[in-house]
Amino acid sequence: MHYSFSLDGVTAQDLEGFCVGWAHPLSGAKLLSVLKGSYRVILARQEEDGPIVGFIQAISDGVLSAYLPLLEVRPDFQGRGIGSELVRRMLKELDGLYMVDLCCDEALVPFYERMDMVTVRGMVRRNYRALHHG
Repeated sequence: MHYSFSLDGVTAQDLEGFCVGWAHPLSGAKLLSVLKGSYRVILARQEEDGPIVGFIQAISDGVLSAYLPLLEVRPDFQGRGIGSELVRRMLKELDGLYMVDLCCDEALVPFYERMDMVTVRGMVRRNYRALHHG
């Protein structure tokens, strides 16, 4: 597996087909915009110039805190350690920050606990209408 930090040459088409199982999956174009606005992105590919099979995104102030909004691995590549490796690499990138936070579904808690993350209480607001715009 090849991991890279660059979005150079990545197109919206390269990101189609992610967000499987979402009620309103993001298009490749929307994902590309999201990733371009990130503090850090790590892409996983089978080969250096092969199709993207997974990615992780961080948003951050670069000083104190970061948030990991998206970790996606194509369904046919899940269970191969790609998601774990993406998280490990991103946490290493963000190692100097005081806090790295994320929200996840209950079923994913054991996965993130294996990455030395702990469950805390948090609050969120979701505007599902926003997924249909822009």
